[in-house]
Amino acid sequence: MVPPGNATLQVPGSSFAPSPRPPSGAAATTEPPGPGRGRAPSVAQAPRRRGADMILVVVTVGFAITLFLAVSAESSGALAAPGGVVTALGRLAGLTGTYLLLLMVVLVARLPVLERVIGQDRLVRWHRRLGPWPISLIAAHAVLITIGYAEAARTGALHELGVLLDSYPNVLAATVAFGLLVLAGVTSWRVVRRKVRYETWWAIHLYFYLALALAFAHQITNGASFVGHPLARAYWVILWLATAGTVVVFRVGVPVWLSFRHRLRIVDVRSEGPGVVSLVCQGRHLERLAVSGGQFMQWRFLSRGLWWQAHPYSLSAMPVPPFARVTVKSDGDHGAALARIRPGTRVAIEGPYGTFTKHARTTDSVVLLAAGVGVTPVRALLEDLPAGVDVVVVLRASTHEDAVLRQEVACLVAERSGVLYELIGPRSIVSTDAGSLARLVPDIAARDVYVCGPAGYIDAVVKAARRLGTPADQIHHEAFTF
Repeated sequence: MVPPGNATLQVPGSSFAPSPRPPSGAAATTEPPGPGRGRAPSVAQAPRRRGADMILVVVTVGFAITLFLAVSAESSGALAAPGGVVTALGRLAGLTGTYLLLLMVVLVARLPVLERVIGQDRLVRWHRRLGPWPISLIAAHAVLITIGYAEAARTGALHELGVLLDSYPNVLAATVAFGLLVLAGVTSWRVVRRKVRYETWWAIHLYFYLALALAFAHQITNGASFVGHPLARAYWVILWLATAGTVVVFRVGVPVWLSFRHRLRIVDVRSEGPGVVSLVCQGRHLERLAVSGGQFMQWRFLSRGLWWQAHPYSLSAMPVPPFARVTVKSDGDHGAALARIRPGTRVAIEGPYGTFTKHARTTDSVVLLAAGVGVTPVRALLEDLPAGVDVVVVLRASTHEDAVLRQEVACLVAERSGVLYELIGPRSIVSTDAGSLARLVPDIAARDVYVCGPAGYIDAVVKAARRLGTPADQIHHEAFTF
């Protein structure tokens, strides 16, 4: 344990010091001036793994059924015919790729049972890693079916491709769907994604759902695996409808209901530091909002130019009914627009999401590390931790002005008799490598480590903590970028 105190070590261009305790009686608040303080306890429950495990079983069984129905639909006579084996492989590739495509949709359908146990950032990573497989399998399906049909008709592959597009119902629509899938996949590559604005990427991915609708019509009307196989046809219809229903309920229905229930509107816009603003919202029944400190929500600000897009922002404090607060960095078009947004603007919300919460904790000692605006979920998490948890907080910023919410964090740390360190200065001088962490938190291997900030900062802290012996299940972080 690092002893609390006011000793300061100065190095050129930086400062390194445990923060002194705030004046007696100081307190952090989320309300605009006037309303009384004090918040209702969180109603969020600890996530349960049983539901997520059941979904895993259902997905596995569904994949096995998909393979069984695809194989059992082929006859020995069809396989022996010209092009029969190639065509059968094409059908198997198409059905398998379609199943994986639907699984991709479920991963990002915002199912609460998955979001609260696995976390949205991990689900999105699985979604991305899975992405090349259905696209590759569907591409193989198109190539193999064309070659197989060409062999059966004893014509060239290009000629048969023209026949398929011109004569078979919904094949042209399926081709357009495949093009949309490829477009979504290309914009998800890391190199491309870095050069694409979030708004552009989000709009392109809306076409993903159009591609699914087009593909459904092609599969049901043209799938030879369904001719004379009503059970297979019923299975796939149920699969498609269940996936579509999941998206409609959890991506549309629940957010609309949640937004209508709480009816948030902006009542104050505050500058917290260079390029950082806090938006204070007022709403109804916020004591029923099942949110844990450290979670984020999808925020949709219903003003001109902003209403059509939702962005993930962490709550920067636990709600104090009837108020809630989000703190954002005003970089990019969306962030800059939020800095100019007017009080009275209505807000639609979705969530909360994320596993960066007290429920992930495995010990009674934690160290919370944040860089820049990454302090926002850390500040809320600090407020929500049980009273008996031993806390060390490490804040990293380039300048003192960039250390946003610093005073609020200091007040919360002091209330717990914890320790706050501030690392202020250029990255070349002030780092959070293994040596620095060992000096700050000698017992880091026995603590839960929560870290939030830019991707490079998170990677550096995670590597340093692992090097110092911290078990992987005691390190917690989430990425909220697309």
